[in-house]
Formats: sequence, C-alpha cells, structure tokens
Amino acid sequence: MARSTSSVITLNINGEKFTLPVDHRTTLLDALRERLDLTGTKKGCDQGQCGACTVLLDGRRSVACLQLAVAAEGREITTIEGVADGDRLHPVQEAFLDLDGFQCGYCTPGQICSAIGVIEEHAAGWPSAATGDVRPEAGPPPLTAEEIRERMSGNLCRCGAYVSIVEAVARAAAATAGTGAAAHGGSATQSEEAVA
Repeated sequence: MARSTSSVITLNINGEKFTLPVDHRTTLLDALRERLDLTGTKKGCDQGQCGACTVLLDGRRSVACLQLAVAAEGREITTIEGVADGDRLHPVQEAFLDLDGFQCGYCTPGQICSAIGVIEEHAAGWPSAATGDVRPEAGPPPLTAEEIRERMSGNLCRCGAYVSIVEAVARAAAATAGTGAAAHGGSATQSEEAVA
C-alpha cells in the first residue's frame, strides 16, 4: 500500500488556528506565504542562510524555509504580522522605525523576529560566541554592539543598515528590560550605553 504524501494539518499562527492540506515536503515558509497569504515572512535565499524568513516557534527563532510545515503543527508560530499588540507596535518595531533600522525593508520582518528572539535569549542568560564569561553564575553579559552583531549574524541586510539595526536592538532591549532590569543584572539603559 502506498503511503500518503500529504496531510491535513492545523497550524497555530499568531494566536489563530489554520487548518489546511499540505504536501509533506511543504516548508513552513511556503505554507505561510502561498497558502495563508501571510506574506510578511520573506523568501530570500531559501537555504537558511539569509534570515529573511525568520519567525518565532514557541518563542524561539527559526528560519521558516528549513522548517517543514507538518513539523510545526502543535507549536506556537509567531510571524511579523503577530508581534504587535493590536495597534501598539512591539518595542523592537518601534526602535527599527525610530532609528531607521531598514532601507528597502525586505529583510526587516526577519530582522525584527530575530531581534525579539535575541533579546529574550540574552535576558535568559544564553551566551553567544562573543560572550567572554559563559558560566551560568556570571549572568547575562552586557548587551554590547559586539554581542548584538554576533547574535544577529544569521540575518543579512543587503542594503547594509547594520549600524542602525544594532542600535535598534540595543534600544529595544533597554526598553523591554525596563520592567525586569534588576532581575537581569543591568539597568534599562545599559544596552544603549554599551553600543554608544
């Protein structure tokens, strides 16, 4: 008996459930863009190297072009369309707008989703390749420009807006740390001062 090569799946995207039939080889990126008209997630290289298709899966960064749609079933998927709180922009979105963290804007949705993941990973104490002291008791390192660059290195900007992107991530990190800065060992302005 031949096995079926397609399934009906239910994806939880931005707090809504979408049920659709998909070929087992369909990537999450293609399901989002071609089947559900969520075109904010961009197709760049289609090889997991540029980060334009970055989304959040259960709050963690993932390149949607390498994620099969069937493997995303049962997970919380957040795309750029779901990061704002109604009409109120996410602090990362606000920082990108205020500091011109984009030029053509093609990579911006992936940059923003990745930055949200970066800020949460940093606050949780996850080290990066640029972190000097990786011992858990050392706590999160200062979110310097070097740290931000390393953590965001999977997201390419062909226009070269990197300086503004780093500043935007630092500002957003400072804004989100304002409510829990003491718990993470830094002041709300530490990230911006480190970048300056």
